[in-house]
Amino acid sequence: MCRSGIQQRKDTWQDGVSGTNCPIPASWNWTYEFQVKDQIGSFFYFPSLSFQRAAGGYGGITINNRNVIPLPFATPDGDITLFISDWFIKSHKELRKEIETGVGLGAPDGILINGLGPYHYDNAVVSGGITYQTVNVESGKTYRLRVHNVGVSTSLNFRIQSHNLLLVETEGSYTVQQNYTSLDIHVGQSYSFLVTMDQNASSDYYIVASPRFVNSSDSSKSVGVSVLHYSNSQGPASGPLPDPPMESDTFFSMSQARSIRWNVSAGAARPNPQGSFKYGEITVTDVFVLHNRPAELIEGKWRTTLSGISYLAPSTPLKLAEQFNIPGVFKLDFPNKMMNRPAKVDTSVINGTYKAFVEIIFQNNDTTVQSYHLDGYAFFVVGMDYGLWTENSRSTYNKWDGVARCTTQVFPGAWTAILVFLDNPGIWNLRAQNLDSWYLGQETYINVVNPENSELPVPANTIFCGALSPLQKDQARRVNFSCAPSLMKTMKLIFIGFVVSLLGNFLR
Repeated sequence: MCRSGIQQRKDTWQDGVSGTNCPIPASWNWTYEFQVKDQIGSFFYFPSLSFQRAAGGYGGITINNRNVIPLPFATPDGDITLFISDWFIKSHKELRKEIETGVGLGAPDGILINGLGPYHYDNAVVSGGITYQTVNVESGKTYRLRVHNVGVSTSLNFRIQSHNLLLVETEGSYTVQQNYTSLDIHVGQSYSFLVTMDQNASSDYYIVASPRFVNSSDSSKSVGVSVLHYSNSQGPASGPLPDPPMESDTFFSMSQARSIRWNVSAGAARPNPQGSFKYGEITVTDVFVLHNRPAELIEGKWRTTLSGISYLAPSTPLKLAEQFNIPGVFKLDFPNKMMNRPAKVDTSVINGTYKAFVEIIFQNNDTTVQSYHLDGYAFFVVGMDYGLWTENSRSTYNKWDGVARCTTQVFPGAWTAILVFLDNPGIWNLRAQNLDSWYLGQETYINVVNPENSELPVPANTIFCGALSPLQKDQARRVNFSCAPSLMKTMKLIFIGFVVSLLGNFLR
């Protein structure tokens, strides 16, 4: 889960990535237990190891306001979750092997909506008999659509034929309410739209998710299409699909991203306005300029890097190594800028300062859109532009209502700047959301230590591995972790290890 710096956040022991948790062994189960007292909004979970997200295993988490805190819009008549994703004919294991040999993923073979294929909208493009998603609605009613891009590497444009999308929330923050005819949703991002069923019911309508920024001679064959069905519809959807943005307009998507602003007058999890946290008036204490590059050969293997370092996951999770004083597992030496040296593979971690206010600039030197995510926090997206970031770029920052979220896109040949308040102790994953970039090493961790040692203790159901393997007991003899008594609601997610993998990383 992610949340803004003014609230309490998820316990680092429940993070579900290789830096904090051991993999769930085959036939075992593991229970995540965490409080959601200071979060609202639309989130999802997914497998975090071995390219498994490409095979599925994801699901939604919706956290509603407490009754005492009003929504900044009228209560919708219904709530609908849609997962949009790219799809490849090859299995996740085959895709994994290919990128390990330097072969790029290329254009997807299709786009799925809730795991289903495209509606049969064109005989020349889509064959009959494919199972597709139908969204049933009532004429005149307004629905909240929570749309998540759970794909591997493809930015997707989302739109509904003849309907406006009123954006109201993204990744736990209410936004300034604006209408869009379509919105680019990048890998790992989540949005909530209010959609009013204000069209006549002479027919059904297309719901479309199509690839963006993909070099393909015929991208029409990889368009996801489902059906919006009015209860009094007089016939099937017809006509051409609603047009996507022009692919040649490189500024469209960036301008759209800049238009998404924080609703500073709305309450969220607490009965105070979101904007009461005046991030633009806080002095920045640390700056990190993170450069990425396309995959390259390092020590004979294809790897991706951040600031010239490709992350090597140790056999003992970082957090367990820190807790049990295991030396030599990681180093707190991640550089704050690109170093003039050859790229290397290392377990290098950012040494964060508790309650520091940090500026992070992502500089994308790759040829594709990249998404970046920070566990345990929401950050303020304050600026983005094409070209190289410089000190003068700060003059363009939004210092009042930049949206607070936990996944941001960085366009090719461009930069994105974020601000984050490090008030949540723990070791937190900072990574590329594009699965090929992440799998090859484009990640690091931020270690935030509270000198008063206020973190929760090691859960009783912790799985031990690596140097701590001797501590592991048979699962039947272990007990489930239980939080201290609380008046706030607690959420439990139980995952079963069908394969030796780590499941249940919380994207938000």
